[in-house]
Amino acid sequence: MRIIAGEWKRRPVRTPAGDVTRPTADRVRETLFSMLASRLGSFEELKVADLFAGSGALGLEALSRGAAHCLFVEQDAAAIRSLRENIAAFRAQPRCDVRAASVMTLGKAPAPLDLIMLDPPYGTGAGQVALDKLGRLGWIGPATWISLETERDEELKLRGLSLEAERKVGKAKLSLLRLDESED
Repeated sequence: MRIIAGEWKRRPVRTPAGDVTRPTADRVRETLFSMLASRLGSFEELKVADLFAGSGALGLEALSRGAAHCLFVEQDAAAIRSLRENIAAFRAQPRCDVRAASVMTLGKAPAPLDLIMLDPPYGTGAGQVALDKLGRLGWIGPATWISLETERDEELKLRGLSLEAERKVGKAKLSLLRLDESED
């Protein structure tokens, strides 16, 4: 697995051994970042989160493309070791905040983020539960873009969010979401 574009283009991303995590394949990441770039224009100076981060490939890709800061949240010890090794290898520590915890332990947000990327375990509904909580705690604002990766045929039941775009790539489904403005 490698960074696709930006400052660290073609640099390898280490992943933990075993099958506890499911790294987002290069083709899926390429599709996701193409979808995001067409909507965001640029990643410059964005504040992003990579939740259920695993090795951190999504957040590192955003940082490589110019994001100012990334919050990584992961609870698996082997994945956290890989994540920290990747951040150190890219010398990205000043732009990163790593939380070795469950996404569900995040407290109130200091401010909404620009981009939230979630790649939870397939078939668990964990992403939808996390998004509901993040919305209530102020992590999601009117300008926030959200990407949620799920299994190809997994149905989304989202409250307070609208589906802006969806792509199926291999076994994955990528959904781009925004706050549902009709629920004000």
